[in-house]
Amino acid sequence: MGAFVSGMFGRLFGSKEVRILILGLDNAGKTTILYRLQVDEVVQTIPTIGFNVETVSYKNLTFQVWDLGGQTSIRPYWRCYYPNTNAIIYVVDCADRERIGLAKEELNFMLDEEELKGVTLLVFANKQDVVGSMNAAEVSEGLGLTSIRNRQWAIFQTSALKGTGLNEGLDWLVNILSSS
Repeated sequence: MGAFVSGMFGRLFGSKEVRILILGLDNAGKTTILYRLQVDEVVQTIPTIGFNVETVSYKNLTFQVWDLGGQTSIRPYWRCYYPNTNAIIYVVDCADRERIGLAKEELNFMLDEEELKGVTLLVFANKQDVVGSMNAAEVSEGLGLTSIRNRQWAIFQTSALKGTGLNEGLDWLVNILSSS
């Protein structure tokens, strides 16, 4: 039934291409998520110096996904990729409690950029498979998500290694982007 509805929706509205940035601090799991979404398996990755660009088709959308490195020296260059962005997937390493404040700071810098005004925000509270990791409520509080009033946003608990939570987040994102 779901495939039928998805197929009908795709025929009625056609396929839409959107530009998505995957951002977050280094070691959050951005590249692992990207390749999990693209090939549905875990790919051995190394820290991203620069960026990866991949096309991911999901339901009736084709995502041009830009995975940007999260190291301190690279973050100032994120703004070069902001133009024409339809959504941001912000990945948080939930096992890294010490850097949630830094993750919040970087998120706020990004969301204050003029080119990203009103852009949809999907937060992946990643590494839920790690014992002692923060849950979505803790990450939401740590990032100050409830104070965001100028854009649609949602948070989903994920494990890039196990693939859990990713489809639920993308389903939400597809619903938001398809209606805009």
